[in-house]
Amino acid sequence: VQLVESGGGLVQPGGSLRLSCAASGFTFSRYDMSWYRQVPGKERELVAAITTAGRTAIYLDSAKGRFTISRDNAKNIVYLQMNSLKPEDTAVYYCKGTYGFNSKWGQGTQVTVSS
Repeated sequence: VQLVESGGGLVQPGGSLRLSCAASGFTFSRYDMSWYRQVPGKERELVAAITTAGRTAIYLDSAKGRFTISRDNAKNIVYLQMNSLKPEDTAVYYCKGTYGFNSKWGQGTQVTVSS
């Protein structure tokens, strides 16, 4: 059972990144998927979430209009497209899969927004 994030890196303010989270070892299409982020000394916060078929998504207020979560159930991947990035978006980004009381986390990918 694995969730593997990729796509993080260093980007200038105003730039874009697309994070990917590849799933394996479980029935991906049954899981609601979400992206969280965490900075040192702070709690992990929900950035965006998407339901199993991708029909419904929710976003952190500060991410609305800039970030888009999507999924491809045929490829077992969830994405987070991040545009107009700000320094305060700097964090480790984690993907999470949830099915009832069962949840799975990836190992995280670092996003740094800096000039």
